[in-house]
Amino acid sequence: MALANPVCFPNFNPYLCGVELQKKDIRKLSLPELEEFFLEQGEKKFRAKQVYEWLWNKSLKNFDEMSNISLSTRELLKTHFTINHIRVDLMQHSSDGTIKNAVKLFDDKIVESVLIPTTKRITACISSQVGCSLDCNFCATARLKRMRNLNSDEIYDQVVAIKDEAETYFQRPLTNIVFMGMGEPLLNYANVIGAIDKITSADGLGMAPRRITLSTVGIPKMIRKMAEDEVKFNLAISLHSAINETRTRLMPINEVNPLEDLADALSFWYARTKRKVTYEYVIWEGINDDERHAKALAKFCKIIPSKVNLIQYNPIDEGEFRQASQEAVDLYIRVLEGQGIIAKVRKSRGQDIDAACGQLANKNEVAQLQPSENNSPTEQP
Repeated sequence: MALANPVCFPNFNPYLCGVELQKKDIRKLSLPELEEFFLEQGEKKFRAKQVYEWLWNKSLKNFDEMSNISLSTRELLKTHFTINHIRVDLMQHSSDGTIKNAVKLFDDKIVESVLIPTTKRITACISSQVGCSLDCNFCATARLKRMRNLNSDEIYDQVVAIKDEAETYFQRPLTNIVFMGMGEPLLNYANVIGAIDKITSADGLGMAPRRITLSTVGIPKMIRKMAEDEVKFNLAISLHSAINETRTRLMPINEVNPLEDLADALSFWYARTKRKVTYEYVIWEGINDDERHAKALAKFCKIIPSKVNLIQYNPIDEGEFRQASQEAVDLYIRVLEGQGIIAKVRKSRGQDIDAACGQLANKNEVAQLQPSENNSPTEQP
C-alpha cells in the first residue's frame, strides 16, 4: 500500500506501519507549503526557510549535507521527500572551449545544454523541453519527438551545472543565460518562468534578469502574455525570413502564426516593456540570400526597435540547407546598416561536438550509458 500524500498526516511514521511511502520531490513545494509541512510535523516554521535556502540558494542535492539542520529533521525530510536533481552523464569539450552536457533527468530522459565561453562572458545555453514539437526544417532538434516539458527545477539545475563548470574549467563566473537549447520555451511557459524566478531571486542564484534571453520561434499570444506579465528578461525571435512564403517553408508554425500576427504581438511587447527585440537570422544559399529578402528583413525591423544577429548555419545533414556565401552576408549587412539597423555576424561555437545552434539532437545515445560509481560525468574531448 502506498501513501499518496504523507504531508497531510503529521507525525506519521510509515515504517512502523508497514506502509510504503510515496515521496514527493521537495522542490515542487513553495516556501509557504514547506512552512506548513514543518508546522504540521511539530517543527519550527523557520526550518522551512533554512531548507529552502539549501535547495535554491546553495543548490544542494542531498539532505545529509544540510549542516545547520538537526539529524532528526534531516531524517524526517528523507522520509517524506526526495530531490530529483539532474546528472551530467556525458561532457564533451570542443577545441574552441565550448562544453556540451548530456543531461540525464530523474526519469532517464536526456536533454543537452551548452557552456559557451568568450573573452568577455560565459553563457549557458539551456533546454526547456525533451525534444521539440515544432518542425523547423533546418534544425536537428526538431527531428526529435517532444516527450515532455522540463520542470522548473530541471531547467534551474542545468544552469547550476554550467555555473559550476565555468568556475571549475575557466575560473570565471557564469554571466549570461540563453534559452536556445532543445524545445520551445513558450510552449513550457509556466515552468520556464518558474525557473527564471529561482535563477534571478535573491533566495536563488541572484542573477540579473537582463542577463537572460528567451529565444522563441514567435508565438504571438505568448509574447503578449510575457508583456502582460511584465517579465524583465530579454526577448529574441528566431525569424530567418520576413516573407511569409519563405518563413513557412522554413518554419511550418508560420502558417498558423504568420508574420502579421507576430508583428502585432511585438508591437504590444514594445508598448508594454519599452525593450527592443533581437532577431536571429540564418542566411541560406538559394533560399533567402537575395536582396528581396534582405529588404524585407530591414522593413520588419522597423516595426519596433530591434537588432539582428546573422547566425552561421550549422549543417545537420547533406540536405537542401547550405550556408550562404560571404557575398550574401555582406549584402544583408549593407541593406540593414543602410537603414540604421544594428546587425552583427555571430560565429557558431562547438561545431566539432555538435553543440552549435540547431545541432542539439542527442547523437551520442547517452541514455544507454551506465553512470560511473561516483556519478561523475564521462568526459570526451
